Amino acid sequence: MEIQKLILELKFKAVRSSGAGGQNVNKVSSKVILTFDLNNSQVLSESEKLVLESKLRSRLTSENILMLQCDEDRSQLKNKSIVIKRFLSLIEQGLVIPKIRKATKIPKSVIRKRIKDKKNTSEIKKSRRNPDV
Repeated sequence: MEIQKLILELKFKAVRSSGAGGQNVNKVSSKVILTFDLNNSQVLSESEKLVLESKLRSRLTSENILMLQCDEDRSQLKNKSIVIKRFLSLIEQGLVIPKIRKATKIPKSVIRKRIKDKKNTSEIKKSRRNPDV
């Protein structure tokens, strides 16, 4: 995956932030909305698209478009860099394939020790009983 080519496929839109902030919020479009069309991506292979589609299903629109937004900073440039970092980490995490867990076999020595301990406990409890007369 080529990060620079992937970044070129992103579309950005600057809008006014909501919430408190006074006149600055009313004048400046500092909130950045990133959109990425998963289906029309030239950088990702078909298998990568399928993996991302399944892992990011809850974050994608019905047309398989990923939308991220950032309005943390007053600077549009900083918000843009923050949202790009979020996007790249999301894609990297989505493409990670977890290792398949192999069940470990219990060693025979451990099984023997457990049975020996059970027998020993049984003998101790038998010795505590009242003898039958």
